[in-house]
Amino acid sequence: MPESYVGALIFSITPTIVVGLIFWFVVRSLIRADRTERSAYAKIDAEERAKVEAADREAERQAADRRGPDHLDGDRRAATS
Repeated sequence: MPESYVGALIFSITPTIVVGLIFWFVVRSLIRADRTERSAYAKIDAEERAKVEAADREAERQAADRRGPDHLDGDRRAATS
């Protein structure tokens, strides 16, 4: 194989490899960014759900306090009997 043929082969393959590597880095960055964003949204969602559940429990407790001990739920009444 003449040296000019090897040089031409290298120069013809190099742009394809470079473009392929650039494409791979871009896609990898997009996938990592998406994974990070989904993780952040999941964390925020869990925090918001916890706040809502805490507020619901507090409202339920306050409602039970207003009703007094005569209006206990079935489970709580059975436990106190």
